[in-house]
Amino acid sequence: MRESARKRQARITDLVESRGIARITDLADELGVSVVTVRRDVEELARRGEVRRGHGVARSLQPMAAESTATGDTVGMVIPERNTYLTEAVQAAREVAEKAGLRLALHIAADEPDAERTAVRSALEAGARGLVLSPHWRTAAEAARDHSWLRALDVPVVLMERRPERGSSLYELDCVRSDHAYGVHLALGHLTSLGHRRIVLAARDDSPTARVIRSEFAEQTAARGIAEGCPTILSSRTAGPDPRADDARAADLADTLRRAGATAALIHGDMEALVLVQRLREAGVEVPRDCSVVAYNDVVADMGQIALTAVAPPKAEVGRAALGLLIRQLDHAREGRWPGAARHLELLPGLVARDSTVPLA
Repeated sequence: MRESARKRQARITDLVESRGIARITDLADELGVSVVTVRRDVEELARRGEVRRGHGVARSLQPMAAESTATGDTVGMVIPERNTYLTEAVQAAREVAEKAGLRLALHIAADEPDAERTAVRSALEAGARGLVLSPHWRTAAEAARDHSWLRALDVPVVLMERRPERGSSLYELDCVRSDHAYGVHLALGHLTSLGHRRIVLAARDDSPTARVIRSEFAEQTAARGIAEGCPTILSSRTAGPDPRADDARAADLADTLRRAGATAALIHGDMEALVLVQRLREAGVEVPRDCSVVAYNDVVADMGQIALTAVAPPKAEVGRAALGLLIRQLDHAREGRWPGAARHLELLPGLVARDSTVPLA
């Protein structure tokens, strides 16, 4: 016989009072009902003043024991401003946090010196008991300057879409990133399978991801024996380490294609790709008839006049993995256990073929 709502809610109240805090998903499993049902019950109990609602949890009205709050209710995530690439990662991380009974507080690092340090300080002052960080690190020197204060943080830290250099003081931190070397491999493999041998890379140069893409493009085109016909330019005038100044490396893509005799382009990232495809058309270069294009990131690559073939890093999976690593550290700290060996995770991108790539005529 199905339990009445009143009895079920009374059991929920008893469980929450005995534990101080209980996850909605755990209560659903124990009571043998859906998460939706428990969520509605908790909303009703909160309305009656019998429990308090939280992000994915129900809390007792009684003061909780110190051990119940050892990990805190909040974890922080620090990302650079105007970084649409990380939006999916943030949303996925929030879902993982809520299922674990945690609130994920997002802190945006402004595009100015020491912004990450300021954002981290703000997160810690707000009570964050652990951090997921994605520093901008426009240059390798900028990354090196951050190492000392990041290493001194006394809360669990996970780097997202960043991996410190081997031997650096941050190398023992947990981190998760997309395997961008494999992403370049997918793009070049796709284009060369269509017969393209002269390929222009138009890429940013203001982040660790951008630097990996540029270096891997050089190495992989050399390994394929086509490097001579594969020049590299900036994907916009402000895609270099100093966004305030026009960078001389930002050559016109149409001119570069003509001078190199190139028939294809790999463009990092999506926004730049949409702009450059439009400029190619204005210069009389039709995509994909005259030039096949692969975008890198796949955030808005399918939203232009031509749906762009794109390398798609596993953005949501990166966010979920980052929060999973952080929760693992928090659980071990609460239980007084050694967290074990540091994890360096690399997740493979995919390639989504659309309308902007065709076989070489």
